[in-house]
Amino acid sequence: MASDWDPESYARFGDLRLRPALDLLARVGALPEGEVIDLGCGNGAAGPALRARFGRERRIIGLDASPAMLDAARKVGAYDALVRGDAADWTAEGPVSLIFSNAALHWLPRHDALLPRLAAQLGPGGVLAVQMPRQYGAPSHRFLRDFAAEMFPDRFDLGAWSPPVAPPVEYHRMLSTLGRVDVWETDYVQRFDPAATGHPVRRFTEATAMRPYLDRLSDAEAAEFVERYDAALASAYPVEADGAVLFPFRRLFFTLTG
Repeated sequence: MASDWDPESYARFGDLRLRPALDLLARVGALPEGEVIDLGCGNGAAGPALRARFGRERRIIGLDASPAMLDAARKVGAYDALVRGDAADWTAEGPVSLIFSNAALHWLPRHDALLPRLAAQLGPGGVLAVQMPRQYGAPSHRFLRDFAAEMFPDRFDLGAWSPPVAPPVEYHRMLSTLGRVDVWETDYVQRFDPAATGHPVRRFTEATAMRPYLDRLSDAEAAEFVERYDAALASAYPVEADGAVLFPFRRLFFTLTG
């Protein structure tokens, strides 16, 4: 059984994880009347920015499947309501003005079906605004797949694996019949200070991309896996002259205005 999310671990690089949310929000224009949904709100990191943008004129509702993350989001105090639910089958009670999803929908399959269903929840002129990592070809994520399949083939059959996030042009094709679409990518060069233990990139990925792998390993297996991953990361992301590590991270964005 998968473990719940760890809000404290996730928040370790909170400023780096928040920046894409702010960049996405900056591309959201004028909205019609209606509620704002923070879909996959996590620990509520984007809540204050949404509240600052929309003030008290709109209800802001956060939805997430993780009880631990919702508890953390509740402490932020930016939401009018927090709902435990799965974004894969969430249905709005009425038309909404903005569905905002930062680093959440890449965990869900079948975007060709999911995104039109979400778009259908919007009122006229409403906006679906989404950001997802598209880091899957980079060493940070490729090593996880390769090492898991090699070291534990009885648990990780990745022969049919395909990236959970498609290239930008595919999202434009997928959504262009539903409204006005804007799709873009950004490579963020993230600078990490040395970590007390382990490679700094692993300290970043262990709260997110590593979770599905570690959840299926014993403590001893996880230690062996992490040791090999750290060693490979040291080669792919070497220490700079000032002691820091530079970690390029690609993210895909789109807005759909109905």
